[in-house]
Amino acid sequence: MIVTKILRIPAFILLAGILFSCVNDMDTIQKVTFDPNAPDEASRNLVVFYNDSGYAKVEIHAALAETYRTPEHITKLKDGLKVNFFSEEGKITSSLTALYGEINYSSGIIMAKDSVVLRNFKTKKQLETEELFWNQNEDVVYTDKNVIIRQEGKGVIGRGKGLRTTQSFSKYVIKNPVGKINLDEE
Repeated sequence: MIVTKILRIPAFILLAGILFSCVNDMDTIQKVTFDPNAPDEASRNLVVFYNDSGYAKVEIHAALAETYRTPEHITKLKDGLKVNFFSEEGKITSSLTALYGEINYSSGIIMAKDSVVLRNFKTKKQLETEELFWNQNEDVVYTDKNVIIRQEGKGVIGRGKGLRTTQSFSKYVIKNPVGKINLDEE
């Protein structure tokens, strides 16, 4: 009986020590776990629609999206992205694909880079470049990088450095064209 009383005292002290020593100080936890470079929001398989007057204008798909609010409100689109552009009738007129992109909410500019392809489904033309910017406010797509333009059934129909077009990629201007360019009568 004396032995059980002696054993109870250290067990009681041990139990009391465990209960009173486990205090979580939130400031300490935040100092240990806080990363100033971490995104404010992150999501996988993101799908975003931009509408105008109830009609779909743009649809953005991204495998991984990370949103940062400071120092500038930006969403980084990683591991591949696809942007579908719609006509006023609600049909997809063109699409843009890339491995990486950024949406800058303050400037209204979306940047896509790394294996960028812009396709027009009606004309069957395709723009290939390494970096492309889309100004949402002006519906203008542009780059200062090297570009290649292909058309289904005709191969490469244009090369150059720098380009300006619309989001539908129906008409375009190559700033500094190079090489031989075949032109249709249209």
